[in-house]
Amino acid sequence: MPASQKSDWSAQKSAEYYGLPRWGQGHFTADDTGCLCVRPLGEDGPSIRLADVLAEAEAEYGLRPPLTIRVQDLLRRRVEMLNEAFHRAIEEEGYAGHYRGVFPIKVNQLREVVEEILDAGRDYDFGLEAGSKPELLIALSQLDRKGDILVCNGYKDEAYIRAALLGIRLGREVILVIEQFSEVDAIIKVSREMGVEPKIGFRVKLSIAGEGKWATSSGDNAKFGLTSTEIVAAAKKLKRAKLGQCVKLVHFHIGSQVPNILTIKKAVREAARFYCEIRKMGFNLKYLDVGGGLGIDYDGSRTNFESSMNYSMPEYARDVVFNIKSVCEQADVPVPDIISESGRALVAPHSVLVVEAVDRIVKIPEVEKAKSGGKKQPLLADLQYILDNKDGHGALERFHDAQQKKDEAANLFSLGYLDLPTRAKADTMYWQICADIYAKLKQDGYIPEELENLGALLAEQYVCNFSVFQSLLDHWALDQLFPIAPLQRLNEEPTIEATLVDITCDSDGKVSEFVDLEDVRHSLRLHPLGKKPYYLGFFLVGAYQDIMGDLHNLFGRVNEIHVFLEDDEEDGFYIEETIKGFSTDEVLDFIQYKGADLTRAMKKQIDTATRADVVKPREGVRLLQLYTDMLKQKTYLSPASKPAKKAAKK
Repeated sequence: MPASQKSDWSAQKSAEYYGLPRWGQGHFTADDTGCLCVRPLGEDGPSIRLADVLAEAEAEYGLRPPLTIRVQDLLRRRVEMLNEAFHRAIEEEGYAGHYRGVFPIKVNQLREVVEEILDAGRDYDFGLEAGSKPELLIALSQLDRKGDILVCNGYKDEAYIRAALLGIRLGREVILVIEQFSEVDAIIKVSREMGVEPKIGFRVKLSIAGEGKWATSSGDNAKFGLTSTEIVAAAKKLKRAKLGQCVKLVHFHIGSQVPNILTIKKAVREAARFYCEIRKMGFNLKYLDVGGGLGIDYDGSRTNFESSMNYSMPEYARDVVFNIKSVCEQADVPVPDIISESGRALVAPHSVLVVEAVDRIVKIPEVEKAKSGGKKQPLLADLQYILDNKDGHGALERFHDAQQKKDEAANLFSLGYLDLPTRAKADTMYWQICADIYAKLKQDGYIPEELENLGALLAEQYVCNFSVFQSLLDHWALDQLFPIAPLQRLNEEPTIEATLVDITCDSDGKVSEFVDLEDVRHSLRLHPLGKKPYYLGFFLVGAYQDIMGDLHNLFGRVNEIHVFLEDDEEDGFYIEETIKGFSTDEVLDFIQYKGADLTRAMKKQIDTATRADVVKPREGVRLLQLYTDMLKQKTYLSPASKPAKKAAKK
């Protein structure tokens, strides 16, 4: 753009382009200075500029991206929103039962997250769900009040059952959910040995098929749950063992991130029928656990697309309450207390992964203009003719002609009839033709189907200092979409179509699909890289990503900071806790390499080189120090740049 031409771009246009008003649900916005802000309490509450958080993290604690920002007040607000939604629905429907939510620890087992959820949910009698022995031990230690509810799912051996019964002895409402028929005998045996009366639930295998990426969580081929035949058999066994009075709960789960509310309604009604029928069999049930499934609208489209949801949290609560009440009234059975295991909906929004774009890979490099005069290579002359397009040929014809010449250049080069500089010019001119074609198509507003992927092919690649496999595993493994946006410069128009690649040595370490209102984008418009650090935020990453990341290429856990609102602070926040990412030494320890052993091995090699006069003694000392220093450093890149300054407030 010429210097004299002033852009009418604004921060609000950036907010619309990156989808902040849609997927942000009032929690994320852009201010007039072009900074991305988080509003933990919603659109009417105070805001925090994420750029200011980064600046303080570096200036005060020496922590730089890749870095996870946990907005703890937003986490607390999500707990409140869920409980308030169910309480309003119960009041509006005149429902005689209560709501007792639990947080499934598997969604994010980090201590700071679990503690914050329990603290925020204390007034609502919010509990926990465990799916393994380690998770059960966490839950038992964290639930410290009589009557605290703990739902025990997953495969259970006798040790698991003993730990659960320990919780019952301490006065907790611990419910062992039978998910496999073989668990019935184990619970009977261990409860007799310990002399503790268990509290038991049945997980039912619904006929309703799930929907979305986790659709197989329900249906006939589901991994967990009892069939109707097994429920009848289990009920008889428990009655014979004089434990019929211990059956307290019916449970179902139709998968995480259910996008369609109709699927939830059908599942709730079927599960409510199981509840009514089991009560009629003489069991004094107290709870109906509707499991997880409450989604997150990752793309903001409010549709039944797998990365979205066509309902809101209040709608979800109303539909659950209404349908349970309706079925119970029809069967003339008292309504149960409702339990839900909503994990993703609670924790996903509170976490932001921040990475720095440190380099770019371009398709069309700047090349020197050919000197005038002399005979041009025929192939290059043909490409120049296609590029100039003086005859006004259509997009498809130009593209096909250019593709033919590109293939011809590759063949001539392979046969030795084309030198490398000419091949390079041919490739560059091909991409210039493609860029010209795509620009004109966008201007016209119609792109032929054959050329729909042209924009993605032309996109630059921004190299970002992080690992997809460590911090965005669901994107790689399940094609999960996460909203992405720059943290600064939102008042400048983004002009570069780009995809993102990480620093692992793996071709799959990339992000090439992005959220969009109507479809999936295959590139994202970003700003040109300059001298100042360019930070990108990956949003709604608080569910599963923290705990499921792997150590591909030995990139470990990133730095982490916990942020709280604070009116008395100049910037409206304070950093309550910091957690340093793994050092190289710590990561190597996971795979049985001890830093001290590695250092001794290197010292032995350096001593040998010194005795052979390959290196001088002082140089050998410096080389060993370099090696030991690298063991202490973080596993990610350490770009040399000055600390970021806090943005000026308006």
